[in-house]
Amino acid sequence: MIRESPETFTRDSLVAAIVARFGATTRFFTCSAEGMTAAELVDFLDHRGKFMPQGEGITVDPARICRH
Repeated sequence: MIRESPETFTRDSLVAAIVARFGATTRFFTCSAEGMTAAELVDFLDHRGKFMPQGEGITVDPARICRH
């Protein structure tokens, strides 16, 4: 979602965009965690080093994207 958007996201605007796109009750899963809200997902990905700074916001670090 981040890579496909021309918008620069902050943590808060990314959470808002995820909720707007998928709904507030949607839960997210990764290969090592499940049942996360949008905010928990963003926190999880941030703590795993999946984001990198871009101007005033964040983007995805392509080198840190899992391929499984």
